[in-house]
Amino acid sequence: MTAPLRVGLIGLGMISRFYLAALRDSPAMDLVAVCDSDPAKLAARPVPGHPVSVHTDHRRMLRETWLDAVVVTVPNDVHMQVCADALEEGVAVCVEKPLAVGTAQGVALRKLAEHRDVPLFTAFHRRYNEAVARLRAQCAGSTISEVTVRYLERIEEHAGADGWYLDTRRCGGGCVADNGPNAFDLVRLLLGPAEVTSARITRDAGGVDRQADIGLRAGRGRARILLDWSFPGERKDIEVRLAGGRTVRADMLAGHAGFKGSLWHEYVAVLDAFEQCVRGTGERDGGLAALRFVRDVYRLEGPGRASGRPGTAMRGRCVR
Repeated sequence: MTAPLRVGLIGLGMISRFYLAALRDSPAMDLVAVCDSDPAKLAARPVPGHPVSVHTDHRRMLRETWLDAVVVTVPNDVHMQVCADALEEGVAVCVEKPLAVGTAQGVALRKLAEHRDVPLFTAFHRRYNEAVARLRAQCAGSTISEVTVRYLERIEEHAGADGWYLDTRRCGGGCVADNGPNAFDLVRLLLGPAEVTSARITRDAGGVDRQADIGLRAGRGRARILLDWSFPGERKDIEVRLAGGRTVRADMLAGHAGFKGSLWHEYVAVLDAFEQCVRGTGERDGGLAALRFVRDVYRLEGPGRASGRPGTAMRGRCVR
C-alpha cells in the first residue's frame, strides 16, 4: 500500500480553509506542517486531524520538516519566492492560480521545476466543478463552435480580510489577473489552446480593472470571457454553443448552499489531481498559459485605456 504524502500548507488566508478541509479528509495525504508569517493566523485557525508543526518562516519549515509536497496559498506576489524555495528543496508544489506575477516569473519557475525534476502544479479549481463535468459529458462527441464564460462577483466580499487582492502590484492586476485565469482555463478545457483576439476593459478611478470583455479564438471555435469585480451578487457560469445549433449550460454555483459553497468539492478534486501529479500518473501543469493570457489581455488594452467607475458600462478600448 502506498504511504500518504506528507504535506505542508504555506499561507492561511481565505482559500486555505478549503485546502485544510480537503486535507483532513484525504486518504492520500497527511498534513504535517502549516506556515504563516502572522502568528495570529496560526493561533486562530485550528488544524483538524493529526498534530502538526507550526511555523512562521516557510524556509525553516522546509529545512526542518520531512515533506513530500507543499500547498502554497500565500498572496500572488510571494508565489515566486515560496515556490522556488520549495522546488530547490525537492518538494513538489501545488500553488493557487496564478502561478506567479508575470510570465517571466512563471517561466523561471517552470525551468527550475524541470531542472530539479520536481512537480509544479497550478490549481485551477473551477475545472473540477461537478457542473463543468456534466457539461463536458453533454458536449462529448460534438463540435463546439462557441464558449462564453461569465465570472462575476463583488471582490470586496470574496477577498474578506485578504486586502492584497485590491493591490494591483501584489495581485498582478485586477479582475483580469485574478478571475481571468480560472475563466481562461475553462475555455482551454473545452476548446483547447486559445489566443486572445480582443480586450475591452473598464477601470475604476484608481486604475484597477473592474470589468473586462475578452474575445478569444481556438481552432475552429471562438470564446468570450466576461469578468466583473463590481457585480451585485455572484454569477459563475458557462454557455456552450455546439456546431449543430444546440446550446448547453453549466451553473457552477447551482446546488451549493452558502457563500463559496461550491469550492469545498472542487478543492477535494484539486488535491486528488495534485496527488496524481506527484505520483507521476497525472499531468504537470505549470500555469504558464494562464499567465500569457493575462499578459495578452493587458497588451491588447493598449495605450489610451478608458477608465470608469465600478458598475458602469464597459467603454474600454477594443482591439481586434
